[in-house]
Amino acid sequence: MAEASYKYIILGGGVAAGYAAREFVKLGLKSGELAIISKEAVAPYERPALSKAYLFPEGAARLPGFHVCVGSGGERQLPEWYFEKGIELILSTEVVKADLSSKTLTSAEGKTFKYEVLIIATGATVIKLSDFGVQGADAKGIHYLREIDEADALIAALKSKKEGSAVVVGGGYIGLELAAVLRINKYKVKMVYPEPWCMPRLFTADIASFYEGYYKGKGVEIVKGTVATGFSTDEEGHVKIVKLKDGRELEADIVIVGVGARPLTRLFKDQLEEEKGGIKTDAFFKTSIPDVYAVGDVATFPMKIYGDVRRVEHVDHARKSAAQAVQAIKAKEEGKSIEAYDYLPFFYSRSFDLSWQFYGDNTGEAIIFGDNNPATPKAKFGSYWIKDGKIVGVFLENGTPEENKAIAKVALVQPVVESTEQLIKEGLAFASKI
Repeated sequence: MAEASYKYIILGGGVAAGYAAREFVKLGLKSGELAIISKEAVAPYERPALSKAYLFPEGAARLPGFHVCVGSGGERQLPEWYFEKGIELILSTEVVKADLSSKTLTSAEGKTFKYEVLIIATGATVIKLSDFGVQGADAKGIHYLREIDEADALIAALKSKKEGSAVVVGGGYIGLELAAVLRINKYKVKMVYPEPWCMPRLFTADIASFYEGYYKGKGVEIVKGTVATGFSTDEEGHVKIVKLKDGRELEADIVIVGVGARPLTRLFKDQLEEEKGGIKTDAFFKTSIPDVYAVGDVATFPMKIYGDVRRVEHVDHARKSAAQAVQAIKAKEEGKSIEAYDYLPFFYSRSFDLSWQFYGDNTGEAIIFGDNNPATPKAKFGSYWIKDGKIVGVFLENGTPEENKAIAKVALVQPVVESTEQLIKEGLAFASKI
């Protein structure tokens, strides 16, 4: 079979790949040096759009509108952009074997790709209910959302039955964002999750109570403390009933599952050191093998600000880790050095007319400030996390750009808290003083 050789290969065609390509171009790249290998059929795009504007019934986002790097205010990198920069964009190609000792990747079709430097940007894949042997989990009409093909399938399903019934399994990012967009599509929506409140990995009970109340006000029925244990179908194999552990049965024309994702590291099993479910890297995203880097969802890296190691699944880190790795690669070639990756955790979400941002670490004692009554129009509230007498994390709903910058600075500076009562009283005003 054919073999191709490149100086650099980026394996994976998601957000990180697009931002890494931009950084290579910025720092100097010769035509033919770089290839991006992606199993998707389209050039890298801003994945967060899929659970938001891509599914809107009117004025929906469509490619080429959200190719990277528009998510950070950069130039839109259309397929022609890669061609003009001399970057080989190898799409619809799944790599099934990686031999890091011989610096060779092999595709499902048997084509081999040789590299000098490899950037692993394979991201994560959704956890499916069929992975746990849930009865009927392979029925038609059960959807997952990670790639654009899956979003297109969901759009087709929404159009095939106007204003139907949907069950969203999971109360995290995907669950909340998709429940909102389904309501915008005039679907009847029920959300099911086992935890005592939504987004438990980040939200406190006080924060979650606002969103659950807001969603109920928008017509979303929330079913907590139970899980989907099976599905019944019609004679054509299409899902009709979601069976819950507590014995309830929910009717559904569409089921959307968002119960998490796992990093795609299997190609590198027993070849690279792993830690906390990801590929272990240093502060420059170098792995345990020279000339192999890992970025985005798959990387477990030193979190300098907290003195530990973490794996972060978020678009912001995907963008920034990709740039850091490319800078490290180019610096090494030129005999230079760069600063270690110093990342401040940042998460955000938008649904309905809500928009929140979080910076820092959600450890320690959490206090809430502002008005978190879901009935209040344009409610503004937030939370500070206090650990060892210092603020380590800040959350804010409905902040202005200036206010969001202020809370980011607080999480970075970690100011000492003299009085919790005073902090609650001052609320957002405290952040503006830092």
